Amino acid sequence: MVKSSSRKIILVCEVCLARNYFVNKSTLTQKQRLEIKKFCNSCNQHTLHKETR
Repeated sequence: MVKSSSRKIILVCEVCLARNYFVNKSTLTQKQRLEIKKFCNSCNQHTLHKETR
């Protein structure tokens, strides 16, 4: 069996706490939590989205 090096994570908006995006993250290269500025449909603006646990 092959062990996968990527993991599916959920990004949550910092303003309204809506769970908007699902992305794959490489567990071998990225050790810290992912933070991306993306568009939130609930807020109607670009806000910081962070990785949830």
